[in-house]
Amino acid sequence: MFSIAYRMLGSVAEAEDVVQDAFVRMHTAASTGTQIESPEAFATTVTTRLAIDALRSARVRRERYVGPWLPEPWLTSGDEPAMRAETADTLSSAFLVVLETLSPLERAVFLLREVFQYDYEQITRIVERSEANCRQLMTRARRSVEERRPRFEPSREQRDRLAEEFLRACRTGDIDELERLLADDVMFHGDGGGQAPARRVPVTGSLQVARFLAGLVRYGDRLTVRYEFVHVNGAPGIAVHTDDGVVGVMSLIVADNRIQALHNVINPDKLQHLGPVGDITGGSGRTPGAAR
Repeated sequence: MFSIAYRMLGSVAEAEDVVQDAFVRMHTAASTGTQIESPEAFATTVTTRLAIDALRSARVRRERYVGPWLPEPWLTSGDEPAMRAETADTLSSAFLVVLETLSPLERAVFLLREVFQYDYEQITRIVERSEANCRQLMTRARRSVEERRPRFEPSREQRDRLAEEFLRACRTGDIDELERLLADDVMFHGDGGGQAPARRVPVTGSLQVARFLAGLVRYGDRLTVRYEFVHVNGAPGIAVHTDDGVVGVMSLIVADNRIQALHNVINPDKLQHLGPVGDITGGSGRTPGAAR
């Protein structure tokens, strides 16, 4: 249920609310004598319908969102059912950003069919649309996704090794090493949501991103931050902490043995599910280059 809701919404908090609401509805149905022949099918149906409604409301809010929107980081260990190899990449930050281009119904049909392997007969009952309509939604969604779908390094070990090299280079501020690990057309995206200072346009190019990262590290040194290697949405990443709590989570999109993109979430509203949230500004109200 959480796997469906999170992929639909890109928000841990909103997905947890949907799952909780779905459980309440299932319990209410059972307690009033409703015959539930398949609990799994019932759970999928209720969760998907609630997620579609929640996404319609969320899209209105995201139209007013300050700066780039990135999904809330979900720290994964790799052994959850949702992280099985055939679906792990559909949790990535880059993939969820692509899904944002779909309508709520397109997103639901695409996920149910492409990720969770439901047949069209099941999907029609879940989304309450005809099979012909569901096939049309799927065709449009697949075309849109394939045009933008990110590439991924197939080996988890290769991705982790590259991320660990990247983390060492960040800690030392080694611009040459950072540039070597980054793709020529790498893009750095920052999400502050108007709650924390972040660049509103991406930094592009290996040298520019390397220099920008080195500047962030120097700033972080003044705040005595700690860097932790983590898995974010099934991909390697870095969590940044101060003594007060987490201040940012960065996910690394890896392909062709280079880092193709970096998604950095510092919006404190999107970090609260990870525990206490620290102050990334150090009381100054801004970070280097944030407003550009």
